[in-house]
Amino acid sequence: MQQPQNDDPRDLSLSELTKQLAQDFSTLARQEIELAKAELTTKGKKFGLGGAMFGGAGVAGLMALAALTAALILLLALAIPGWVAAFVVALIWAAVGAFLALKGRDKVKEASPPVPEQTVETVKEDIEWLKNRK
Repeated sequence: MQQPQNDDPRDLSLSELTKQLAQDFSTLARQEIELAKAELTTKGKKFGLGGAMFGGAGVAGLMALAALTAALILLLALAIPGWVAAFVVALIWAAVGAFLALKGRDKVKEASPPVPEQTVETVKEDIEWLKNRK
């Protein structure tokens, strides 16, 4: 005869307690795995966004270098004010690159460290709870 779940554990047989413990442990393990998945998914998205911003900063830096090169060529060719325009474009691209780099760094910092911190903490609490039950 199976006993209801809300009985006093002292009234259960050893096999029933063992079965209940195995079920509880299995449920806890599944929940911890789901929590870790959710946490890593969130952190992965932040790392991806930060990486994309670093990529954008790289493109902007390349554009700044190209514009600076054009400005230098025009200056060396003793061109009239055309080089000034190229220099302004280079400064704009440099500002865009700096902005994206700073934003990318912030996103990567938000996602660091890349471990499921909440899951690690709850597993530590679970272990401590099991130790204190003796």
